[in-house]
Amino acid sequence: MYTSLNRRAANAYTQVGVHSVVEGASPHQLIVLLFDSLNSALNAAKGAMLREEVVEKGLHIGKAVRILEEGLKAAVDVQQGGELAQNLIAIYDYSITQLTLANLRNDVALLQAAQDAVEPVASGWREIANVSAVTGA
Repeated sequence: MYTSLNRRAANAYTQVGVHSVVEGASPHQLIVLLFDSLNSALNAAKGAMLREEVVEKGLHIGKAVRILEEGLKAAVDVQQGGELAQNLIAIYDYSITQLTLANLRNDVALLQAAQDAVEPVASGWREIANVSAVTGA
């Protein structure tokens, strides 16, 4: 009982911390947070897959797909972004397909393919954040 109370308190504290970070984040920082969450979900899915934890694997892959679809892909401005926006959409769609197949086939290589596809984009966003922090932009 005591452990459960501590766990609930820790979870509540974590949620407040996450909420505070999100509330104070710029749109750019929110995208970086989405990429970080995506990476965490993909790593957790790989671990669950290797441990043969089917339910956990599905939950983490589902979270990754939601981040890609509802977060990253939804944030792309196709009207303003032109070819770059179309390329981002293609990368996100490819990754969603790889994740769906990875879940169905229980294939770590497909999970890795999705992670490899989005990592250059994530690195670019992180680099922009670093440059902005240095220049004050």
